[in-house]
Amino acid sequence: MNKILHSYKTPLGHSVQIEKKTYGPVSGKPKNRLAIISGLHGDELEGIALCGRLVSYLSRLEEENPEAILGQIEIYPTANPQSLASSQRLWPMGDLDMNRQFSGNGTSLLSDVSKRILKDIIHNSDIAIDIHAGNLFLKELPQVRIIEGYDKKLIPLALQCNVDLIWVHPIADFFKLTLGFNLNKAKVRTIVIEAGVGARLDKEIGNQLFLGMIQFMRSIELLDCEEPVVQKKEPILVNPDEVTMSAANTSGFFVPEVNLGEWVEKGSLIGKIICPNNGNVLEEIIASSNGLTFTLREYPMTYEGSVVARITNKELAS
Repeated sequence: MNKILHSYKTPLGHSVQIEKKTYGPVSGKPKNRLAIISGLHGDELEGIALCGRLVSYLSRLEEENPEAILGQIEIYPTANPQSLASSQRLWPMGDLDMNRQFSGNGTSLLSDVSKRILKDIIHNSDIAIDIHAGNLFLKELPQVRIIEGYDKKLIPLALQCNVDLIWVHPIADFFKLTLGFNLNKAKVRTIVIEAGVGARLDKEIGNQLFLGMIQFMRSIELLDCEEPVVQKKEPILVNPDEVTMSAANTSGFFVPEVNLGEWVEKGSLIGKIICPNNGNVLEEIIASSNGLTFTLREYPMTYEGSVVARITNKELAS
């Protein structure tokens, strides 16, 4: 079922609608209620494409085998349609970040829209999945990010998502403004998925995330279906002190020597910073530990301090 969550007019008079798709059991009270949210940033396309694929799958399942849907599933495919329409990360009127508007303290139109989305999810959901991609510069291996302190209740859910990595990281002030933090604060168990890179789609990552969502919905008894078959990944669990970030010390073009998801050895070459004018190597980025490369720079241009890679400094179990 399609529902209009909220409709508003922009200062220019254009009408904007935020929609959600709702699926539920044929009869009886749903055992669990799940919300899947994407598109808070208009340049993060992996989650939007994933939600479209899930809507197609669930709509077909609802028609052909409605008894297979055991719980309530609500999908918010594009939480920020104006940013998507303008192909940019931030809200086009004022360059505001929608995922910094959920504290409830703002007074802008975007803050009002964000409050309505937050309220709707809290009222209708027990569990939520907030899907993001990397930005335009960094490509992310499919991963769940969990703020330290919420890990005990969220790791069991994250293990079902078919991701490569679960990263438990420290709290920072800006997290308190995000959708994921405020849903968890309101006791809606919420995991945040990061995968891919801004403004692009990766077919392999898309397939992995789709199978992960099917597996997740089966694991919490929302779906009772055998297809598609999922060979679930066993993610690496990474604690706050088990991540090493590599950054450029000079400006130039970053040329990677490793692939995303590749295991590197301490002292090995991650990539080079080269001069765009003459091709000379300005800097070599060296791995400071053994680990899995789970973030890798996709946009070549670097400046001093630009992140080029994140690596787990955690040995795999033998």
